[in-house]
Amino acid sequence: MPEHACRPGCGACCIAPSITSPIPGMPNGKPAGVRCVQLDEQARCRIFGRPERPACCSGLQPQPQMCGASAAQALAWLTQLEADTRPADVHP
Repeated sequence: MPEHACRPGCGACCIAPSITSPIPGMPNGKPAGVRCVQLDEQARCRIFGRPERPACCSGLQPQPQMCGASAAQALAWLTQLEADTRPADVHP
């Protein structure tokens, strides 16, 4: 089965989820719904493939269900996933 490729100009996976690992420019990670500082104007990761990219980012692989048919669908799906998996003691 061929790999699912990222949609150009999307960036939903760099906005919707929270990231608790340090990111260059965001030493405490990033909250859910906040655009990562490493996401450029074309919605591409500036540190893609580099060692300073958090493992959680490189481990997240695009999948048809996650990406949907548009960037808006991807953002909605990932936002819901973030809400569904948030620990009970964490509040948005």
